[in-house]
Amino acid sequence: MTLPATPKFDVVVVGGGIVGLATAHAVVRSGRSVAVVEREQRLATHQTGNNSNVIHSGLYYAPGGLKARLAVAGCAETVAFCREHDLPHEVTGKLVVATEPEELPRMAELARRGAANGVEAHELDPAGMREREPHVRGIAALYVPSTGICDYRLVAEKIGELVAKEGGEIHLGTSVLRLVRRREDVVVRTDGTDLLAKQVVVCAGLRCDEVARASGADPGIRIIPFRGEYSGFSDRASQLVKGLIYPVPDPAFPFLGVHATRGIDGHVHAGPNAVLALAREGYSWGTIRPKELVQSLAYPGMLRLARQHWRYGLGEVHRSLSKKAMVEQVQRMLPDVRAEDLSPAGAGVRAQAVKPDGSLVDDFLFVEQAGVSGTRGAGSVLHVLNAPSPAATAALPIGREILERLTGERIAPLSAA
Repeated sequence: MTLPATPKFDVVVVGGGIVGLATAHAVVRSGRSVAVVEREQRLATHQTGNNSNVIHSGLYYAPGGLKARLAVAGCAETVAFCREHDLPHEVTGKLVVATEPEELPRMAELARRGAANGVEAHELDPAGMREREPHVRGIAALYVPSTGICDYRLVAEKIGELVAKEGGEIHLGTSVLRLVRRREDVVVRTDGTDLLAKQVVVCAGLRCDEVARASGADPGIRIIPFRGEYSGFSDRASQLVKGLIYPVPDPAFPFLGVHATRGIDGHVHAGPNAVLALAREGYSWGTIRPKELVQSLAYPGMLRLARQHWRYGLGEVHRSLSKKAMVEQVQRMLPDVRAEDLSPAGAGVRAQAVKPDGSLVDDFLFVEQAGVSGTRGAGSVLHVLNAPSPAATAALPIGREILERLTGERIAPLSAA
């Protein structure tokens, strides 16, 4: 009996979120064969399908970093992609609101970063901000006109359609167990049929560090899952929000704070907070995986992070468990919102890379494993180890960035192709 040949591809992408799909699309556009392997039965199940659906402008990020460069490009490209494929989206602009005097220097730093990154931003006084958002309270604000909203699950699914249409394969319900690098290729071991690839890209989100360690790489970080919970507004409170209203973020953290967003479906929600999830896919307090929780709590980086920022963490937990505490946070910017206006509206889990010293990785992070012959070509693996927000916004340029790292080839943005 002849066994079927193991399927072979130029590139195998592990992970069917928006970053993995955008990478696969860049690969297939370059004329190479590609397969996407996703352990869930549907694309975009985790970070991509459970976020605030904001198209970020690139305002926040340190000039010169990957987030700054790729988010600014991705903002325009996401809008263009949605427009081309008739996907729901809107360029609403947003306000970043300072409610206390001590926030003004941080807001000025945001304006400086925005200017350095090429992001248009206008400083507003209280009268100017109320012209944009009549019910907002604050002492100053930045208005960022390029920010928008969309539905990233639909964007990801459309990219997946394009990958398949252009000859790529998508394997759902298939878990990758480990990667075995050889001189000319990589064996992708799965719980089903193995695949062979000249090169592999791991975009496994909440499981990316696990796949890296199982494949012999030292990721240098641990993924710590932080749950972000959202509160939906009542019909009455929804009338208080026209677009997007953000606080001035704490520069010590990569989280942007509790913000109010009118989504593409017209519903308004506030959030997310940031509490330690009790499982990698812990979307509620009731989802607990003891082994994963112990791994998070015993990690030296998590212990150091908790010692340094325990007050911040307790505040986030308090807002998670207390509607009164959550509404007080919202009322800093929207004083007319009441506790009875809020109701649970789902949650997402952020795959946050934490270093052993307790610091949070603030930029996108790639780690490359050369082939066994020591080259970056055949037999190499690229691990994407930190790609939370604004990775959805930046996904299309991230995909091209990864292709260039794999092959040295640079392809044009879709809007310029």
